[in-house]
Amino acid sequence: MSTNTAARAHTNRLAREKSPYLLQHQHNPVDWHPWGEEAFAKARAGNKPIFLSIGYSTCHWCHVMERESFEDEKVADYLNQHFVSIKVDREERPDVDKIYMTAVQAMGEKGGWPLNLFLMPDLKPFYGGTYYPPEAKFGRPSFLQVLEQIQQLWQTRHGDVTNSAAKLHEHLANVTEQESAEGLLLTPAVLQNAARRFKDEYDPRYGGFGDAPKFPRPSQPAFLLRYAIRFGDPEALRMVLHTCERMASGGMYDQLGGGFARYSVDAQWLVPHFEKMLYDNAQLINLYLDAFLASGEVRFADTARGIIRYVLRDMTHPEGGFYSAEDADSEGKEGKFYCWSRQELAALLTPDEFGVAVRHFGITEQGNFVDHSDPDPLPNQNVLSIVEPNLAPTDQPLWASAKKKMFEARAKRVRPHLDDKILASWNGMMLGAMGRAYAVLADEDYRSAAEKNLAFLQAKLWDARTRTLYHRWREGERDSVQLLDAYANLLAGVVDLYEATLQPKHLEFALALAEAMLAKFYDNGQGGFWQSGAGSKDLIVRIKEDYDGAEPSGNSVAVLALLKLAAITDRAEFKQAAEKTLRLLAARLQQFPQVVPHLLLGLDFWLEEPKRVVIAGDHSDALTRELLRAAHSVYQPTKVVLSTLGPVEAFAKTLPLHEGKPAVYLCTGQACQPPTRDVGKLRQMLK
Repeated sequence: MSTNTAARAHTNRLAREKSPYLLQHQHNPVDWHPWGEEAFAKARAGNKPIFLSIGYSTCHWCHVMERESFEDEKVADYLNQHFVSIKVDREERPDVDKIYMTAVQAMGEKGGWPLNLFLMPDLKPFYGGTYYPPEAKFGRPSFLQVLEQIQQLWQTRHGDVTNSAAKLHEHLANVTEQESAEGLLLTPAVLQNAARRFKDEYDPRYGGFGDAPKFPRPSQPAFLLRYAIRFGDPEALRMVLHTCERMASGGMYDQLGGGFARYSVDAQWLVPHFEKMLYDNAQLINLYLDAFLASGEVRFADTARGIIRYVLRDMTHPEGGFYSAEDADSEGKEGKFYCWSRQELAALLTPDEFGVAVRHFGITEQGNFVDHSDPDPLPNQNVLSIVEPNLAPTDQPLWASAKKKMFEARAKRVRPHLDDKILASWNGMMLGAMGRAYAVLADEDYRSAAEKNLAFLQAKLWDARTRTLYHRWREGERDSVQLLDAYANLLAGVVDLYEATLQPKHLEFALALAEAMLAKFYDNGQGGFWQSGAGSKDLIVRIKEDYDGAEPSGNSVAVLALLKLAAITDRAEFKQAAEKTLRLLAARLQQFPQVVPHLLLGLDFWLEEPKRVVIAGDHSDALTRELLRAAHSVYQPTKVVLSTLGPVEAFAKTLPLHEGKPAVYLCTGQACQPPTRDVGKLRQMLK
């Protein structure tokens, strides 16, 4: 974020944009362009290479490179003379980011942000990397040296550069092309193979999978939990619950304000990279709800409630949309908003409160965190984590009062930057999580938040006439981008909200979304979904995303959402599209399951006929609501919940009230168990 007052003498084209990330660069002396035809035409007309820089507004190293290089007049002058410079917000254009991230990785570089590339005027990349330092060090050239070398190549070896770009483009086209794997059978053995691999990566001491840095990647433990229940594997169940417990006890979880940071820089979940992302927290709500249902342990439900408190307090637009992210930095220092020194706490708390807080949070004189990216780091900073979880009864009131004082004192600090754009994709995730939280925890505030969010998205980002869902809204304006991620995640969220409320209007909207998604993104020939619509003329290749990283891919989300919607409505085309997509990605599922954990959730659902919990009765009736809560109180991921009203499957519509009152039918195929109004019996039937 620009803090250099000299830089404010400049204003570039990004001042007209809505992206918070692009606006952070509006006063750079670099003559930035947004991604679009104006910049492309300028590069063609001047036969200049394009410098493409991709990041996002809460990206710490993006801020660092801005301060070091993009605010530097000498660097800016060189860029402005020899290049056409383009800034892209990867959260608004994940399709652009995916193409060029794949290109950088194909060059042998590690991925990450800021992502910096050099392109031909026709948008084909020929060189790239991530962060470049302002001075040459550790065997790496300075950013200005890189620019000078690229310019020299452009002038003296232009044919070689052109050939290199053509070969890389051909490679991108090959690696992104997929064909259905004939002869590969998708059986329960695929789930067992995947679980073995995940269990091999498990950290028995701290929980989680793999080494530092540790990302929560919620679809991985979510799959392992499903596997544990399906195959009766107590070891897998223990791994997931231990992981959930350790994450919630660590500094990656905001012990005062709720919500999770993006990842932990260490193996023990202690020191986070402090930025908070909406998509992580949405997925983690679902994971902790699952952990609560599978174990019965209230602490997991409390963690889900803590995340939701954070989102509703700090990440929600007054009209109901959910904001995207909060930064790691405040006042130019990473973690300053969240960390504490022992001296600060001693001055704030009574001696008794201080003693409890020090023991509970493990506060030390020297601290446990240093902001290495800052040349003048704050001394003796402590990230809060739960070191002593079991407080004596006499300490509980002291702990409560200490925590209240700390939260109130922290609220007076300068907050990290808020990225207040509203994305349909991430809002769909949080909408579904709120709906599920209402269903599982029976808190009407969660239902209200989910309903308000959906109304916001329908008003601001959905065009009912053309059945078009736009991706980003901010300050009264929406973009014009069409992305699978938006349709798939909102579809999944609306299906979850329908199951939580049984409101027919939500099912009707889900059907409209699913039909539009199939029309705009589905590949009828090979199966699978394109990341962008057919009309995207600013992309050098079309990609079917098949990697479930911090966010699950649009294909993985679409598969599970369509399978659930097919079970609710008996619409064959939804199931067929999901099946064809699973077959397209069968080799991925069999050979590299660790890269598609969310797709494994879809495979798990597809492998058996799902149970249908059909509730006959008006959804506003008190008994109906009680039965609905009972249906959601058992961990049974291969079920759907529906009513007998609205556009549900034909067989459900034939199921009558029982003795004139609401009742539940548990059905598989065309067979149902006798109806019941007994909540306890329903739970037993589901187990």
